[in-house]
Amino acid sequence: MERSLQHRPGTPPAPPAPGTFAAAVAAGVRAGELVVQPRMGFADIPRMREGLHAVKQAQARTVGTLTIDSYTRVGDNESARQALADGTDLNGYPIVAHGPRTTRELTRPLTGSGFAVQVRHGSADPHHIIQALLDAGLDATEGGPVSYCLPYSRTPLDDSVEAWARSCELLASRPGTHLESFGGCMLGQLCPPGLLVALSVLEGVFFRQRGLRSVSLSYAQQTHHAQDIEALLALRTLAGEYLDGIDWHVVLYTYMGVFPRTTEGALGLLRDSARLAVLTGTERMIVKTPAEAHRIPTVQDNVRALEEAALAAAGCAGPAAPADQEFGVLAEARTLVETVLELHPDTGRALADAFRRGLLDVPYCLHADNANRSRSYIDARGALQWHSTGAMPIRALPAPERERLRADDLLGMLSYTQESFDRAALGERRYAVESTQASS
Repeated sequence: MERSLQHRPGTPPAPPAPGTFAAAVAAGVRAGELVVQPRMGFADIPRMREGLHAVKQAQARTVGTLTIDSYTRVGDNESARQALADGTDLNGYPIVAHGPRTTRELTRPLTGSGFAVQVRHGSADPHHIIQALLDAGLDATEGGPVSYCLPYSRTPLDDSVEAWARSCELLASRPGTHLESFGGCMLGQLCPPGLLVALSVLEGVFFRQRGLRSVSLSYAQQTHHAQDIEALLALRTLAGEYLDGIDWHVVLYTYMGVFPRTTEGALGLLRDSARLAVLTGTERMIVKTPAEAHRIPTVQDNVRALEEAALAAAGCAGPAAPADQEFGVLAEARTLVETVLELHPDTGRALADAFRRGLLDVPYCLHADNANRSRSYIDARGALQWHSTGAMPIRALPAPERERLRADDLLGMLSYTQESFDRAALGERRYAVESTQASS
């Protein structure tokens, strides 16, 4: 079959005028600056206002974030309202409980002139959140039917697909809205890049079918710099093929797994991700802070991380020459995308069917609708490889002399990046001493 032509019915009309979020990213592109963004969400309005204002005033090209609390994510808005009434702290911003007027008064004085706010949530059924952000005059959020179902909920995938279809249609009913796929961040770590790229592209196609005209595709920094470059360039290639005619950009997440314990190691990892973004033409980056390994970051922690990332990006020449396909990411991702899109003209049904058949299979993901037959490992170069692929139509390269991966293999992989950057910061001998002292 010619590649997914049934999913691309003719040449779409030109994208409408961008909303505030897409316009803010586009302004960064025109200025030749990486747009950097924190994870941040507080229930207390003065504190949330302080955080957004500090992000806007940072010495960097920034956009802001309202990260939603866990009650609101699962639709328990009454518990969120009760927590506000009782003065109980929440782990994010309860956008439904606060109501549209409060959110509008919070964000409107700050948005515009190149600054915008995105709502980030983690919900397998975000309809109530999307309605709330639209009512408040905001125009950007993120997630997806797979990426906000398998890692974060017990919701059946079929139900998540249906809920996200309705939610995308609601979002698309307002001109200028923007939706980011979280598909390139499945479980945060240990998922080989080919699958991350494929999931992000597939969710982007799903969004497009539901009427979205402005989207972004994500990728989470993994364990090997050259492999990540190849992955991000593969993501851009496939986005150009499958999202032609609509507005799109790529967003990179600084490494989402176990973060270095030392400040020097954490900053080294953050700067590495900023350089990775520049080398691949990535337009936007979600940062992490040196506080990640020890506590919840403060507003000041986030501002410092934004400024460090912007400084590292400004000092990096780019973009890089096209990758030489050493790791085969583009071919692997293309195979997965084509396999799924051939299952059904409706991408939502195709995605659900692919997981039922094991044609998509996220390693170490325990959701009931994931086959969980695939496994990955970190090879001698530090790159992520497939140890087993289950029923997926891609090839595995099992770890030498390892028929099965053991629990200590998994623990070692989870700490690989943290240890690598802490060692680089401290030196091998000092790192060994401090690690021994910390474990005694």
